[in-house]
Amino acid sequence: MRTLGRSGVEVSALSFGAAGIGNLFTPVSDEQAHEAVDAAWDGGIRSFDTAAHYGLGLSERRLGAALRERPRHAYTLSTKVGRLLEPTGTGGDDLANGFAVPATHRRVWDFSADGVRRALETGLERLGLDRVDVVYLHDPDDHAEQAFHEGYPALEKLRSEGVVGAIGAGMNQAGMLTRFVRETDVDVVLCAGRYTLLDHRALTELLPAALERGTSVVIGGAFNSGLLADPRPGATYDYAAVPGETLERALRLKDVAQRHGTTLRAAALAFPAAHPAVVSVLVGARSAHEVLDCVQQFATPVPAAFWRELRETGLLPEEAPVPVQDPS
Repeated sequence: MRTLGRSGVEVSALSFGAAGIGNLFTPVSDEQAHEAVDAAWDGGIRSFDTAAHYGLGLSERRLGAALRERPRHAYTLSTKVGRLLEPTGTGGDDLANGFAVPATHRRVWDFSADGVRRALETGLERLGLDRVDVVYLHDPDDHAEQAFHEGYPALEKLRSEGVVGAIGAGMNQAGMLTRFVRETDVDVVLCAGRYTLLDHRALTELLPAALERGTSVVIGGAFNSGLLADPRPGATYDYAAVPGETLERALRLKDVAQRHGTTLRAAALAFPAAHPAVVSVLVGARSAHEVLDCVQQFATPVPAAFWRELRETGLLPEEAPVPVQDPS
């Protein structure tokens, strides 16, 4: 377990991301979702992350139900604010937003102080829990000023009141997260898809700033939404079809991994975890099988020769930290 900044809130080195059990891209049954959470628990994972955005609240409901019988002090739960769910009364589905669920609600952006509190309150209702440990401002890309001047102070107040233990921001970019680290007193930032074997953008500013400020970083999207788990034509990269050049690079990484007797999945999880600013790697999974595979891959040492070849061939920046092998 690692502590988030100066908050006292602890997370496990591997965390469970619950977008998948919110029917990301494809339907998942209630039973499958419950089994996935159980598998995470049995694999030693004690940190769980969700959001109202994931399946229009379905992820929150399923995660809360699966954790309800677990000792509340034994795990860390994070959720996100910035989107309120309003009933639509219309038909259709939510696939345009990436989730295979009925479009019973619409998402309304709101990073105001009132919006933050309302989002947290309704999220707790869906979770069926009395508290969460970590709250992130979720994807404030196009709402920066409201997020910094209204949403963040609201989170800071919730933390000072003891309602939540740690606060932060979660985004699919490194630039604005760097601003949060430098200009606010967040405990943690969740950076998705920007510190992976394929995308090193967080390495130049975000991660050094986090180290300097004592802010923790959780890395999500280590597989870049699927490509690094199984690179092939038609695979998903950053929630869209993979470009040809990116696929070629992923296949090169897979080839190097195979020649060194490891897997690309193990390397993809080990790489972000090696940076000293990173406290946890967040993996999304929709089944017990996927969870168990992630747990096993995360525990698998990656040969030092693999990392050396990546650096020698320019597939990895020289300055990127890599796992230190146990000399024994």
